[in-house]
Amino acid sequence: MSRSGIHHVTAIAGNARRNLDFYTRTLGLRLVKKTVNFDDPGAYHFYYGDEAGSPGTILTFFPWEHASPGRAGAGELQETVFRIPQSSLGYWATRLMAQGAERGTRFGETLLTFRDPDGLRLALVGLPGIEAEPAWSNGDVPVEHAIRGFHSVSLMLEKTEATGAILSDVFGFREMAREGDTIRYLAEGTAIGGIVDLRAVGGFLPARLGRGSVHHLAFRAADDAEEMEMARKLADHHGLRTTEQKNRDYFRSIYFREPGHVLFEIATDIPGFDVDEPAEALGTALKLPAFLERHRAEIEAALPALA
Repeated sequence: MSRSGIHHVTAIAGNARRNLDFYTRTLGLRLVKKTVNFDDPGAYHFYYGDEAGSPGTILTFFPWEHASPGRAGAGELQETVFRIPQSSLGYWATRLMAQGAERGTRFGETLLTFRDPDGLRLALVGLPGIEAEPAWSNGDVPVEHAIRGFHSVSLMLEKTEATGAILSDVFGFREMAREGDTIRYLAEGTAIGGIVDLRAVGGFLPARLGRGSVHHLAFRAADDAEEMEMARKLADHHGLRTTEQKNRDYFRSIYFREPGHVLFEIATDIPGFDVDEPAEALGTALKLPAFLERHRAEIEAALPALA
């Protein structure tokens, strides 16, 4: 396997303007693509990440203004965790005070947990030695404190064994450590987006999808051939069938429900976010898939204002 780890996380938001402000200004991420939900073009689809929109840095949102709040429970991605330099923990603790940031430790690492304006659970982990890594800054967050991609995601599951087997067999992770009811899986050689934590929460109510919850988790495949090989392993080794491949313009995807009921996606690294606009202009224009371009005027009229 040439690449492994997390490709992106997609969540549900409420107000589009509020979501855009929080992730680009408060967290300092780059808006790398402004498009629409291909299945619901009356709603935006925002992609936030590093300067290039690299796999392992991308958090995306469907902002549905009138979405009901989600409910935490078994069968969901509970928390998305970003990487920051260890020396930046104090800066972020102050910056995120209004978001209720709390300091804690997990697997020997110091982290700040907080929520976005819609209640989405997030965290920042302070790591030594990553200060020299490339980082995006638009001026709201100084580059020395900027977020440097995903650290991990945490899944709440009734049982973890079958999901762990898929992480190991299909996606190239291995069990790294255990802490309480949580098992940590690591994708070897993947610094950004290379950790998945599985937390066993038997007896919890099932999660309910809504505002402030994660819609799906996407894993990386280098190309179509690797994606199809992953689909074959899922079918032959785990009895799970995927959807047909869907063209999302910036990657090609297949989907399936893992045994704990979280929606998983496999997304190709290619072609990337600069396929329809130059790298220096990412996220500045509304981009539509070819099949919706003829409806641009009515789509633009229906989308909520961002200014």
